[in-house]
Amino acid sequence: MKFPLNRPTAPQSITARPVRSDHSDRPVRLPYRVIIECGIIWVSALIVAVGGLMLTEATLESSGKIGSAVTANSTPSEHHISNSAQSDVTDAQRTSRNHKVGDRQLPIYCVKTDEKKVALSFDAAWGNEDTMILMDILAKYNIKVTFFMTGGWVNKYPEDVKYIAEQGHDLGNHSLSHKEMSKLSVSEIKQELQTVHDKVKELTGIEMDLFRPPYGDYDNEVITTAQDVGYFTVQWDVDSLDWKDYGADSIVKTVCSHKNLKNGSIILMHNGAKYTPQALERVICGLLEQGYQIVPISELIIRDSYHLDHTGMQIAD
Repeated sequence: MKFPLNRPTAPQSITARPVRSDHSDRPVRLPYRVIIECGIIWVSALIVAVGGLMLTEATLESSGKIGSAVTANSTPSEHHISNSAQSDVTDAQRTSRNHKVGDRQLPIYCVKTDEKKVALSFDAAWGNEDTMILMDILAKYNIKVTFFMTGGWVNKYPEDVKYIAEQGHDLGNHSLSHKEMSKLSVSEIKQELQTVHDKVKELTGIEMDLFRPPYGDYDNEVITTAQDVGYFTVQWDVDSLDWKDYGADSIVKTVCSHKNLKNGSIILMHNGAKYTPQALERVICGLLEQGYQIVPISELIIRDSYHLDHTGMQIAD
């Protein structure tokens, strides 16, 4: 290495030779020592800097902050799927349960099947005066159905929840507080589902996996979030309109003569509608007379390897 110094022609003592103001005749010993010391300082600083960087990276990785930063740049759907701490669905299952039609995520409205089966379902959100009447009618015909219950209903009537389960009916999730789910954040949707899920499991030991959004309201995020925490989102293709209080005759005619009634139909009724107790037995008989077997939704839907068409019909792959 060359240094920008004019070396003297012969070794001389530092103390014996005056230092010139232009430094052109400085002795050799001083630059070597200074350069060596500076080099040692520079190398030490580099080692400290590299070591600190490695330690910081290792700390971030162990705490999960690096992964979080990467995920934060994902789309909303990717974010809540990859970071769900509650997910009961494997990646393989999620792939085989295809709810996407075009750019939309759809719930299950009905099921394509050659078997002459339909499913009866009851939404339980408010009243409870008629529940035991409905249960007695169902028991008379040995019919099993699905009850979608809100958190408020579960909290008010825990003994009825347990009784419905003991009788062999499906228990379904109808959200905690019966809000429009499409207006909620991912974390709020999960809370609406998980709170009811945990309460029902505490009461009955059952892990629910059927979800019906209040008011039938949903968007892509509702469907994917529900799927992420282990739920099938289920609507209906036959609405009894019992909630409109048109009378028992109207309910029977609406269901049994409905244009959508077919193999795999899912029928919507309510446990608290005014005329449902008067209509239920006639609805059951009308369906049986048409040759339909009435089953709970859990026995009707396809659980893996399926897709949906534009009407929300679930079709096996």
